Amino acid sequence: MPSSSSASGPRVGDRPLRVCLLSYRTNPHCGGQGVYVRNLSRALKDLGHHVEVVSGPPGLELDQAIPVHMPRCLDLYNPEALFRVPSLKELANPINLVEWLSVCTMGFPEPFTFGLRAFLLLRDRFGDYDIVHDNQCLSYGLLAIRRFVPTIATIHHPITVDRDTALREAPNFRRRVQIMRWYSFVGMQKRVSKRLDRIITVSKCARDDIAREFGIPKSKFIVAPNGVDTSLFRPVSGVERDRCRVIVTNSSDIPLKGLHYLLKAVGEVSEKRAVNLVVIGSPRENGRVSRLVSELGIGEIVTFTGRVSDEDLVRHYARSWVAVVPSLYEGFGLPAAEAMACGLPVISTTGGALPEVIGDAGLLVPPGDSHALAGALMQLLDYPEWAKDLGEAGRRRVLDQFTWEQAARKTVRAYWEAMGDNHRSRQTIS
Repeated sequence: MPSSSSASGPRVGDRPLRVCLLSYRTNPHCGGQGVYVRNLSRALKDLGHHVEVVSGPPGLELDQAIPVHMPRCLDLYNPEALFRVPSLKELANPINLVEWLSVCTMGFPEPFTFGLRAFLLLRDRFGDYDIVHDNQCLSYGLLAIRRFVPTIATIHHPITVDRDTALREAPNFRRRVQIMRWYSFVGMQKRVSKRLDRIITVSKCARDDIAREFGIPKSKFIVAPNGVDTSLFRPVSGVERDRCRVIVTNSSDIPLKGLHYLLKAVGEVSEKRAVNLVVIGSPRENGRVSRLVSELGIGEIVTFTGRVSDEDLVRHYARSWVAVVPSLYEGFGLPAAEAMACGLPVISTTGGALPEVIGDAGLLVPPGDSHALAGALMQLLDYPEWAKDLGEAGRRRVLDQFTWEQAARKTVRAYWEAMGDNHRSRQTIS
C-alpha cells in the first residue's frame, strides 16, 4: 500500500501509482478490449504513472516504457490454428486441461483460465503494484489477487445483452443450447463483480444496465468514458469526400451489431439514390451477412475492405460522406466517437449509450429499424450543408468530452477510491 496512507486511506494525487492492467484478449487494432488497454495504458503513462500489462492473446505491442507480460496459454482461438489439439504435455497442466475440455464442449473458458494464469504470474510480485485493474475478465482468479493488492475492474457493458440478443435470433433449440453453453461464464462474472468494492464503466447507460443485470448497487460504479486518439482520428486535408460513400466499421455476423439492418437500408436507398457502402473488415464466409448481400442484390455497391491499419481507416473516413453505427446496443460506441473525431457526420441507433456519445452531433434512429436508417441516410445525402455542420459539431464534441487524457484522469480517481476502500476494509478486519 502507498506509504502516504492515513486513517482515512490514501489521498488522491499523493504520488504516481504503480498500475497493473489485466486483459484476457487484446487485439490492439480491433475489438474494444485491445483498443482500451493500448490507449489507456499510454495515457496513464503520460500522466506519470508506472504501468504494466498482463495480456492474453494475440498480445499488445506497446512502447518500451510499458512492459507486457503474457502468461503461457493454449491460444485455441488463434485463426491460424483454430481449435488445435494440444499435446499431452500441454494437457498435463490442469488449467490447460480445463480450458481444452471446456472448448470441446462449446464453452468459452478464456476469462476463467486467464484469471487463474494472471494470479500465478503475479503472486510473487503483488508488492510491485498499488492497484490491479482488470478489463472485463472478472475471473475467480481476480478474487484471489484482491486478497493481496487493491483491485478494480472495468465492465464495458453487460454481456447478458449479447447473450439475450443472440438467443432471440437463434433459429432453433439446438442453437439456443449452444449459445447458453458459450455464455456460461456469465454466472462467474456476476459473482465476481458483486465482490469488488469499485467498478469502472464507460457510460451512465452501461452503469444502469450492469447494476440491474448483475444486481450491483449503483454506488459502486465510477463512470469514466472511453477516449479517442484525436492525434490519429482527425480530419484529413486535401481529400475530397465522396457524396455517395457510406462507411461502417463492423463486418460482424453478430446480431447485436445490427449490420444486417444497415444492409437492408442501403438496399432501400439504392432504389432512389446513388449510394455505396464501405464495410471495414471481412464477412464470415457463407455467413448471414454474405448471404444477405447476395439476397438483396447489392453486391456491386457494397465493398468489404478486409483488415486495415488505423492510418488506412482514417483515410477511409476522410473519403466518406457519412458513418453509420447500426448496433442494437453499445456500452459506449467507440466507432461513433472515432468517426466524429474525423469530422464525419454520424447516423446511429439509440441502442445503449450511443445517444450519450453522439448527443446533438448526429442523427439517431431506433435500433433494428432499417427503414428509419434509410430515411436518415437520404437526409444526409440530400442536405450536404447539414451533413457538414454535424461533422464539425461531432469533432468539437469529442475534443471536449472524449479524449484519452480525460479518460485516464477519471480512471486514476477511481484507483484512489478503490485503494481507499481497500485500506478501510483492512482496518476493519484488523
